[in-house]
Parts: sequence; structure tokens; C-alpha cells
Amino acid sequence: HRSRARRAGTSFPFPYTPYLIQEQFMAALYGALEAGRVGIFESPTGTGKSLSLICGALAWLRDFEQKKREEEARLLAVEESGQEGKECPSLAGPAHPESQGTAGEPDWVTAFVQKKEERDLVDRLKEEQIRRKKREDRLEKIRHNVQLKYVAKRKRAEEDETKRLLQLSKEVLSEGAGDALEQLDDNEEELILAEYESDEEKKVVSGLEEDDDDLEEEHVTKIYYCSRTHSQLSQFVREVQKSPFGKDTRLVSLGSRQNLCVNEEVRRLGALQLINDRCMEMQKNKHEKKSDEENEGKKRRVSRTICPFYSYEQMQFLRDEVLVEVKDIEQLVALGRETKACPYYGSRYAISAAQLVVLPYQMLLHEPTRNAAGIKLKDQVVIIDEAHNLIDTITCIYSAEVSGSQLCCAHSQLLQYMERYRKRLKAKNLMYIKQILYLLERFVAMLGGNVNQNPSCQAVSQTGTVLKSINDFLFQSQIDNINLFKVQRYCEKSLISRKVLPLRIYGQLSWPKLPASPFLFGPAGTPQSPAVEAENDQVRTASPLMQIEGFLSALTNANQDGRVILNRQGTVGQSSLKFLLLNPAVHFAKVVEECRAVIIAGGTMQPVADFREQLLSCAGVDPARVVEFSCGHVIPPENILPIILCSGPSNQQLEFTYLTRDLPQMMDETGRILCNLCNVVPGGVVCFFPSYEYEKQVYAHWEKTGLLTRLAAKKKIFQEPKKANQVEQVLVEYAKCIKRCSQAGGQMTGALLLSVVGGKMSEGINFSDDLGRCVIMVGMPYPNIKSPELQEKMTWLDKKMPRATGQAPSRVLIENLCMKAVNQSIGRAIRHQKDFASILLLDHRYARPAVFNKLPQWIRERTQVKPAFGAAFAELRKFHRGKLDALFCGPGNGL
Repeated sequence: HRSRARRAGTSFPFPYTPYLIQEQFMAALYGALEAGRVGIFESPTGTGKSLSLICGALAWLRDFEQKKREEEARLLAVEESGQEGKECPSLAGPAHPESQGTAGEPDWVTAFVQKKEERDLVDRLKEEQIRRKKREDRLEKIRHNVQLKYVAKRKRAEEDETKRLLQLSKEVLSEGAGDALEQLDDNEEELILAEYESDEEKKVVSGLEEDDDDLEEEHVTKIYYCSRTHSQLSQFVREVQKSPFGKDTRLVSLGSRQNLCVNEEVRRLGALQLINDRCMEMQKNKHEKKSDEENEGKKRRVSRTICPFYSYEQMQFLRDEVLVEVKDIEQLVALGRETKACPYYGSRYAISAAQLVVLPYQMLLHEPTRNAAGIKLKDQVVIIDEAHNLIDTITCIYSAEVSGSQLCCAHSQLLQYMERYRKRLKAKNLMYIKQILYLLERFVAMLGGNVNQNPSCQAVSQTGTVLKSINDFLFQSQIDNINLFKVQRYCEKSLISRKVLPLRIYGQLSWPKLPASPFLFGPAGTPQSPAVEAENDQVRTASPLMQIEGFLSALTNANQDGRVILNRQGTVGQSSLKFLLLNPAVHFAKVVEECRAVIIAGGTMQPVADFREQLLSCAGVDPARVVEFSCGHVIPPENILPIILCSGPSNQQLEFTYLTRDLPQMMDETGRILCNLCNVVPGGVVCFFPSYEYEKQVYAHWEKTGLLTRLAAKKKIFQEPKKANQVEQVLVEYAKCIKRCSQAGGQMTGALLLSVVGGKMSEGINFSDDLGRCVIMVGMPYPNIKSPELQEKMTWLDKKMPRATGQAPSRVLIENLCMKAVNQSIGRAIRHQKDFASILLLDHRYARPAVFNKLPQWIRERTQVKPAFGAAFAELRKFHRGKLDALFCGPGNGL
């Protein structure tokens, strides 16, 4: 059934009676959006955070749209009745002074300007109303199936065309090697760079022809919702579908070509870069098809494959279908296949009219990607969910690394391209290509190598890691006289990296004299072995010049905001240049400046000082604009038992520092604690270690001492795999084992999962109910302070940030990184209202006030500090026995 929550006069439709904390969350969210704030919102997993975000934000949007329509109607009524001048300030902005203009113009000039602005505003409002009415009528028709006959007929025609085009594509690909060689001269036309005009910026909507007005609309006020993964976004869309707003919200899901492409010929390529390149190539072929037809009288050109799904008419239909009914990524792809329309571009055309746009946050945070997708943030609302690692995400997006091998390969590729087409390239193209070649040469020299020699055979004389400021790097590499902004723009506009991409690598540095064809050829034109084909595809996927473009772009950051790391290893090929972004706020600043409101949300946002100081304050956000909201958990206090354990069963103090954690007695004590716990905790126990290396070391020690055998007698032991593709299988086996043990009874009581903080299982995995009845944290997972990157970040913070609470900013950073990781890991166990679990923190340092206060409030309030193991063990035994009795004996206490 549906319920309505009311707070402070605002109505929040809700699919069920909300918890009090959900009502508080929605009211705070509504207030932040209305006031144009930057909000940091924390709501623990299991408290219905997604639904609170949906109902709170969409209730605000509903009210905002209603108020806007009322104000528009009022202004238009004033205009019609001839009472001009009584404009609505919220729509038209501040009125001009009546007596004299700000620049000292006479009153009649000021009045004329004011009247003109009012007339322009009224005209804009009328146009907007016409567009809105047109869109609403179109979507209403689709809802009531008026166009079904026409659509069915169009679909059949498109299917026939699709079959014909796919057949043509196969025929082209199946032509013999001899035919392919005859066609090479014609194909090479595609590889020649067009004349480049550096000062001419051409506005192009990605994939949209300029004269195609039907697909382009005015951007309405909307909410951009971002999360980390496609699965999280799909889950969010399903929540929208179930919400009271599910029927009336125009929602569009955005994703990569890898997730949205429906052309099987392209999907089969697998690698994202290859899919992107093939898609762009087929798109280009479609745009050039018309000009080829006009030149039919000339020499016959090679048949080029075009994408049958890239049809404006069909994408327009898909766009409207997307806006009529809420669809997640999977449903969008299914619709694309059904309508023979491209979901990747069709979904982008829906952005302007959508009220809610759902997308991965890399797509929103990376400005070039944002612009390419047609995302406009001006006066819009952005909600970034799962934002606990937002600072790290922005840092990673804008950092870049290139290896010596990539630099040498790109140089060889570009040099041979220039030599081959020198006579056919314009002067400006040659100038920029020479500049890029010089840059590559100097970059390799900075690694101690020669760009003309095989990087794998060049030994580096001085190994080690060196950090330099951007300016120092530019001066020492002797490239400070080159305008990197112009080079970067040339790379973007000319698509040089795509032009040279068809050239394939044979050996380390030898490049073939033939452009790409449907077959792979060796130096003599003979077909290659599958092994060589696989190697070539692997290298081609790496796209060295594209990687280097990212590094060049990074070098255009301000000198104080980043560092260049020279990592010299055994050979030049193994060495690398890395740009490290120190100040992620410079790239987040544009988001908070342009948007009406920004909400940073997560299940565990503590400690929030990082967001306030490193991100918002450095981005120039007024502290008065920032609002924080944190709520407790919906579980009863008696359903969670967090304990800080200071010593083990043999009174060994628990302090897992780098110096003490490798001691045999520390590893023995950890094993004894686990043995005792496995005797009293039913179901699953998840134990987190600071690193893979330490987990492996402890496991080997227990194996040697026999502790592992004792543990295995009570719980079957599972280890977190390093490879991502093996995680699912381990989790399935872990869950099966727990279920089997709970049903069979006997000596085995469940399973023990040895995991790693920051690994595959510390984020995004739910250990609800029997999967995680106890979560153990071994030691404090401090980051490696010997890392050059971290040391540079610490130095930068100490220079830029004020000292807070008597601690150096670098020290605060280390503690915050540690506690963020801890909070993410221990939050895996409690996932819904009736869930219960114990949490054990094995290290006496957790009891220190500075550390203790960084635990999430709902855990901190219930945490007990136990100096001795005996008292802690008694509490744990009592807790789990009580819960088991309640489960099996108490009425209405089932999960």
C-alpha cells in the first residue's frame, strides 16, 4: 500500500509507512534542494536510503515544476492584459532601477531595455510551453498505442534493411585477401587527416547532425543521480519503478557502449576501446554515405559497413519510449534490439526532456565525457550516491600513467604514419605531428631511454622513483616552449589517435606498410597465426597514443595541483611516467558552481572532514552553503554488539603495527580469538585483514602451527581471491556451506571467510543474516606511508590546510583513510531492520578518542571497550545465544 509522509508542510508520497529517520532524511533533502545547498547525507545501508532519495528529491521536483508553471501562467496573464513590467523576479531575475540605468543611461533607455527583456522572456516562455505541449502530446499518443500500426510497419521495413546491411557487412568481411589488397588504396583515404583549423571551435552534439532539430530539445530542470556501478544504478531504477513516482517520471539511464551496444558484430570485439573505435568508424561511414553516392560517376569506392541501428527515425522512437516508461539498462537494451535502434545514442537524445538522469559517476565527474554525452549542469541538481570514495574517484579519473613501452610504440606508429602520408598532409597537420613526436622523444629520454630503440632491451641506469612539479618536469624535459593546450586540442579535434589506430604492431617496434583490412597480414601479406592475432588485438586495445593524450591533458593542470612521478624500473619499457592529481577540488569546483544543488550521499560518510576540507572548501564552496545530515539505523540497539578488544585469551596486548603484527605470538593470538569465536557464533564469520600479503602470511602460519585444522573443525574456511572473476564463485560456495550447516546441524556451525580491507568483498557485498553474524577487523588498515604518492599528498596537505584539533593535516589524512576503510568493511553485516550481528575490532588503538569518534554514530553509540578477552567473550556468547533463542522460540521473530 502507499503512504504519504508529511514534514514541515511538505507531502512525500511513499510506497509504505516510512521510518521516522526516512521522514527526517526526506525533509532535510527537500530543504537542501530548495535552498540550493551542498549537502553531505549519511544514511546507513538497510535504512531505505535509495527510496528516501527518490521520494524526497522527486517530491521537490514535482513542487518546483508546479510553482514554475504557476509563475509562467501569471506572467503570461500579465502580458496578455497589457500590464507589462510586473514581471516575476524568480523567472526574470532582478528588475532594472526605474530612475536611471547603472551605466548612467536616461530613464527612457532603461525602460526600453527593461521592456525588451520582458518581451523576450514572454516569447521564451511561449516557445517553452509549445515545446512542452508538443512533447506531452507525443508521449501521450505512445502511451495509448495510437502509433502502433505505423511503428509495426516501420519496424518491419527496418528489419529488412538490417538483414540486408548485415549480409552486406558479412560479404565485405568474407572477401579474399587479394580483393582486400586491391582495395587498400581506396581505404587509405579514410586515414588522411582533414585540414586543421586550430582557432575554429565547431559545436557538435555527439552523433547528432546539425539540421536534425527533432532530436534536440530545451533542457528541463532535472536531477542527475550518480552511483559507482551499473548494477547499483539498475537497482536504483528498480526502486524508482516501485515508488509512487514510477508511473509519472521521465527517467533515462546512461551507460557506456560496452553496456548499451546492440550490434552483435561490434559487441563481439569485447574490449571497450575497440567497441568505441568501431562505433565511431561506422558512424562516420554513415555520414559519408551521401557524399559517396554523389560521386558515383567517379572511381567506385569500397563498400563500408554502417551500423543498421544508427537510424535517426528509430532513435527518436526509442527516445520517446524511454521517456514514457521507466526502464533500467537491461530493459533499455532489450528495447533497442526490439526497435532496431541504438540505445547508446537514443538514451542521450532523451536527456534534455528527462526529469531524472541515472548515470555512473565517472561519466558526470569527467568533464570531457560529460560534454560528449550532452550533459548540461547549469541550474540542475546532482545527487552522488555511494560517495564515500568520491575524493579518490576524482583523483583517479584525472590522474594518468604511460609506460616507456607505450611511448616508444606511439612514436613508431606516428613516425611511420607521417612518413607514409607526408605529401598528402597539410602544413599545420605536419607541424602538430612533429610536435607530438618531439614530446614522445623527450618523455622517453626522461626515463633514460632512446625512442628509436627497443624499450624492452634498454636497461635503466638509475632505478627508483622521482617526483617533480609540473613546471620542473616541463623544463627538464625541454618541452616548456610547446603549447600543450594547443597540442591537446589538436589531438581531440583531429582524432589523430584513431587515424593511426588501424596500423598494427608486429614485433616490438616494426609497423606494417598496410592499413587495416578485414584480415590480419604478416609482413609478406600471409595470414597470421591466432596467437599473433591475439597479441595484436591486445596491443591495439591498449591504444598507446590515446593513453598519451590523457597524460598530455593531465600536464595542463596548474603547477600546484599535481605532480609528475618518474618511475624508473629495470628497462625503459617497464618504466613509466605518472601524473598524480593532488587537488581534486579543482575539477569538482565546476560541478558545484554550475549546479543549483549538489547532494553527496552514502551509507558511511564518516569521517566527513575530508569532504568539507579537501573537496568543498578547496572548491571555493561557502561553508554556509554546506549542510550535513546523518541518521541512525533502523535496527533495535540490542541487535548489534560492537566490541573493541584490547587483549587476547593469553593476555597478549593487541596492537597490529607494521613492527609487531608479523610476530608469531600476534598471529597465534589472532588464531586463538577466532577459534573461540567460531565455537559460539553461528552461521558465517567474516574476518578482514589489512592486506592480501598479511592474510596470506597469517594463513601460512596457522597452517604450520595446526591452528588452521582447529578452525576448520568448526567452520569451513574460504579465502577472498585476488581475481575479480573468481569472487562470485567463492561467495556462492560460502553461502551454500552456511545453509548446509544450518540445516544439517552437527559439529560444523558454518563458514569463515578471510577477506581483505579495500578488496573485492569490503564494498558492495552484502553479508546479511547468516552470511555475516560476526565481522572481525584485524588491526588498523593504515595505508602504506612509504608510498611516494601518499607522501606527496601529505606534504601538499600540510602546506595547504590549517592544523585542526592540534593534529597535522597529513596525520588526519592517514587516520581518515584508515577509518573510511574500516567503516566500509564493518558495515557489510547489518543490512535490514531484523538483522543482527556482532562486530569485533582487534586493536587497543580503536579506543583512542580521535579514532573512536570516527566510527559511524550508530555503531559508536553501542560500542563496548573490553580490556580483557574473558569479559568480551562472555558478552559475545550471551548475545548470540540470546538471538538464537529469540529466533527459534520467540513468536514473530523470524527473519
